[in-house]
Amino acid sequence: MTHRKHLLGAALLALASAGAFAADAVGVAQKQPLNMTAIGMFFVFVVATMGITYWAASRTKSTADFYTAGGGITGFQNGLAIAGDYMSAATLLGLSAMTFSKGLDGFIYAIGFFVGWPVILFLMAERLRNLGKFTFADIASYRLDQGTIRTFAAFGSLTVVCFYLIVQMVGAGQLIKLLFGLDYATAVVVVGILMVIYVTFGGMIATTWVQIIKACLMLFGGTVLLFLSMSEFGFSLETVAKKAVEVHKDGIKIMGPGSLMADPVTAVSLSLGLVFGTAGLPHIMMRFFTVPNAKEARKSVFVASGCIGYFFMVVCALGLIAITIVGTNPDFYEGGNTAGKMIGGGNMPVMHLSKAVGGNLFLGFMSAVAFATILAVVSGLALAGASAIAHDIYARVICKGTASETQEMRVSKIATIGLGVVAVLLGILFEKQNIAFLVGLTFGIAASTNFPILILSMYWKGLTTRGALLGGLAGLISAVTFVVLSKAVWVVVLGNAEAIFPYEQPALFSMPLAFFFTWLFSVTDSSARAKIDKAGFDDQYVRSQTGIGAASASAH
Repeated sequence: MTHRKHLLGAALLALASAGAFAADAVGVAQKQPLNMTAIGMFFVFVVATMGITYWAASRTKSTADFYTAGGGITGFQNGLAIAGDYMSAATLLGLSAMTFSKGLDGFIYAIGFFVGWPVILFLMAERLRNLGKFTFADIASYRLDQGTIRTFAAFGSLTVVCFYLIVQMVGAGQLIKLLFGLDYATAVVVVGILMVIYVTFGGMIATTWVQIIKACLMLFGGTVLLFLSMSEFGFSLETVAKKAVEVHKDGIKIMGPGSLMADPVTAVSLSLGLVFGTAGLPHIMMRFFTVPNAKEARKSVFVASGCIGYFFMVVCALGLIAITIVGTNPDFYEGGNTAGKMIGGGNMPVMHLSKAVGGNLFLGFMSAVAFATILAVVSGLALAGASAIAHDIYARVICKGTASETQEMRVSKIATIGLGVVAVLLGILFEKQNIAFLVGLTFGIAASTNFPILILSMYWKGLTTRGALLGGLAGLISAVTFVVLSKAVWVVVLGNAEAIFPYEQPALFSMPLAFFFTWLFSVTDSSARAKIDKAGFDDQYVRSQTGIGAASASAH
């Protein structure tokens, strides 16, 4: 059972975006010697992105600029930025480590992750751009009661953002302690400060370009590492596979499916959470409002899919190559015993591979890219949280649309600073905690709360305010409850003898409950508000298909 749990944990690590499972990947990392090369390269990255933030600040003149870069990002640029969210430190470390230890299993999970992209591409991308302005709540409340649904949608978004921020900050602290040799608290504070600066001064423009630069660095670094590594094998994948089978402790078994599917219920639930949770993450949905029209939104997903697909293939190949180059080198193991523990933890093969083929300089570069990855994502998360507070709660619910742009911008920046402080404090507080349950909860909530309401509001005429509110609450409460009652929390955290809920992932159970109760409370709703909700569907449908009346790009 413990073995299976570790494998599922590795799968989660490999598939989550932007460092989500980095903390669990490295455990409570041992502080390494100070890596001045990595710190120097990271300093260069910070200086460059600060320059971008300064430039972006001069172009951030309105709420549209702050939240969505004025809708002026091209589809290609936005695709790179989305890819920047997914080509994560955790993907680089975790997926390569999974392939290193289990072979084909790592590749299977990488492919499985792409099931989520057709959902976003064919069902959501164009309609998101045509219907929304700044946030997920703009779409959910388009024809429903503004006050009720905006409040609930903002609360759901903030819940996902806060849980995700905790995971990101803990991951940042543990990774940087491991890769750079900095103290945990120092790393968390640095990430928090830089996040606040990027978002407060540069808004979505700065955040987007930080993500684009990071994506390009990750693609470049991965490609160079693959080229250098493949040169050791005469650029023959056949030779790579043959050598890996010869030296791996499991031999030919690594070329076939392993034991990751030993618990199919948890595996299916994990898959559902990742696929539909991805489509419910607020910082991902915001990206589709940054392009000028639906055509560019569709192009964004195509570009992102190509970049992510290529990167995942590279990472899997690196994991396979590391079996021979890293797995047989005693320099990378404690006490020089290749059958023992790897220096830095079991998720470090790709970093050791960087040093083996590129020396300390290339190791420093890859370490800096890993840190830059986390910075890019926490900036997007902070912006999504700030928009939920300022645009949805303050401007639309409290002020009922009467707030000026200046007032809303001020609240956004205050909210960003507040989120930065909260993220740092929670990151330090959760340093020694196992946060795997927070990851399951984050994706479970996104898949069970945001996604059902979002998809039904766009496609089902019968959705009513009461159905959306009660169905969304059912998804939120059930997702939280199932995770709390699972082994990860009920046994490991709370110390009980046996878990009440036998599975580790909630989505397979909580998401159907959300859809069912949304349907039930909608079809049984005969109120005057329900008639208004249903009557507004035709207007929404025309807008979603044509984009007539949709927010347009700002002129600069």
